[in-house]
Amino acid sequence: MKPLSIGEVARFTGVGVETVRFYEKEDLISVPTRRESGYRQYSRDVIPQIRFIKRSRELGFSLREIRELLSLRMDPSTTCNDFRERVAIKTTEIEEKIRDLQKMTAALERLKEACDSNRQTITECPFLDALDGFNEN
Repeated sequence: MKPLSIGEVARFTGVGVETVRFYEKEDLISVPTRRESGYRQYSRDVIPQIRFIKRSRELGFSLREIRELLSLRMDPSTTCNDFRERVAIKTTEIEEKIRDLQKMTAALERLKEACDSNRQTITECPFLDALDGFNEN
C-alpha cells in the first residue's frame, strides 16, 4: 500500500497536522519512515491509532491514561475487564468534576443574586468582595 503523507493522515483522522506531530513526539504513535526529501511517510495502521487517541481525548482521558489504554490494547493478555476498570475510574473522576462544577455554579448564582446592579456601586459589589475574600460563607 502507498504510504500516507502527514496531511493525508490528518485529513483521514480529523485532526490537524500539528496534532499528528504531537502524538508522534509524545510516543503515542510510532515514528514514521521518511522519504529522501525528509517528508514523513505513514502506514495506514496509524489511522485507527489516531482515531482511538482522538476519541479517548474526547472522553476525557489524559495522555498518560491514553498511553496505558494503548499499551493494554497491544497486550494480548488484556481482557475487556481491564478496559472496564479504566472506564469505571474515569467515570468516577468525571462525576466528581461534575459535582465540583455544580458547587461552583451554585456559588456563582448566589453571588449573582446578591448583586443588585441598580443600587450598588463597584465598592459595594458582593462579587468583588467574594473574590477579595470578604463576606465568605
